[in-house]
Amino acid sequence: MLEKLEAIYNRWKEIGDEMNNPTVMSDMKKYIKLHKSYKELQPIVDAYKEYKNIIDNIISTKKILKTEKDEEFRELAKEELTELTGKRNVLEEEIRVMLIPADPQDSKNTVVEIRAGTGGDEASIFAGDLYRMYIKYCESKGWKVELVDFTEGTVGGFKEVIFEVKGKDVYGQMKYESGVHRVQRVPKTETQGRVHTSAASVVVLPEADEFDIEIGTNDVRKDIFCSSGPGGQSVNTTYSAVRLTHIPTGIVATCQDQKSQIKNYDKAMSVLRTRIFELEYKKYLDEVSSKRKTMVSTGDRSAKIRTYNWPQGRVTEHRINLTMYNLPSIIDGNIQELIDQLQLAENAERLKEEVG
Repeated sequence: MLEKLEAIYNRWKEIGDEMNNPTVMSDMKKYIKLHKSYKELQPIVDAYKEYKNIIDNIISTKKILKTEKDEEFRELAKEELTELTGKRNVLEEEIRVMLIPADPQDSKNTVVEIRAGTGGDEASIFAGDLYRMYIKYCESKGWKVELVDFTEGTVGGFKEVIFEVKGKDVYGQMKYESGVHRVQRVPKTETQGRVHTSAASVVVLPEADEFDIEIGTNDVRKDIFCSSGPGGQSVNTTYSAVRLTHIPTGIVATCQDQKSQIKNYDKAMSVLRTRIFELEYKKYLDEVSSKRKTMVSTGDRSAKIRTYNWPQGRVTEHRINLTMYNLPSIIDGNIQELIDQLQLAENAERLKEEVG
């Protein structure tokens, strides 16, 4: 482990030297990539320094036990050795997880798309519930949420809603939400009191920037139109809403949330870039999902990942066979425990991959 850590430490120092090179500093694209790598390696470097210090102290304490004759001093040395050994064991476990190659997209912002599935009006209402759940979760994390586009349901909720989330390591947390979410409850429209099953799909994409995808201006067709609000009524008389079509792939992105056409264009371009980037990224996800059940959601977005059962107040996370009886709290945005459990399960599977 020390050899591996020393190699990472040396690479970290090399990156630091490269960043101070005037040639690199004048190449912003290269500098940003190096700075990102430098920041990502920093926690491992800090752990390496602490680990090396503990190992050095264990070696010196063992030398004392070999040479020291004073019994009282020897007892103190034994106590210190026990404490140091415990610290070393804990740190080794932490470092093993840190050394698992991270998904390079984890630190990115995200574009989240929620669409009503089977279940008609009830599915749209449920899509609205999921949207509010994520908004509250993002607020609790201090992340910034920006609405991009939406189509409202006929009796509430959304047929489709798309929003961006910006903050620290957003995709690394939110990616576990991709997949089909199922709801079991008595719809407001149900007169017989029967429990219905409806569904909504969630897609979480790592936001692509200019460095990931370069789009030629001649490859995009831009259409502008009036933004529409509830009931299809025009919310402004200016043509501020923007629809972008990527001609080579046929991918479309729309934004009508902002009053400014320029701001809507920028948001739509961000979504378009992200959806084009997804075509390549999905190959990686398919490969990963074939190995890990926790990531089946992102590899196969038609996979049913979670059930919210209102009559029993139950939420079941199917990927890790976890059932929790705190549905009101979860639907109120308290989903961190679910994400933590999924991360733990994924890390265990990744450790097996590394060993295997």
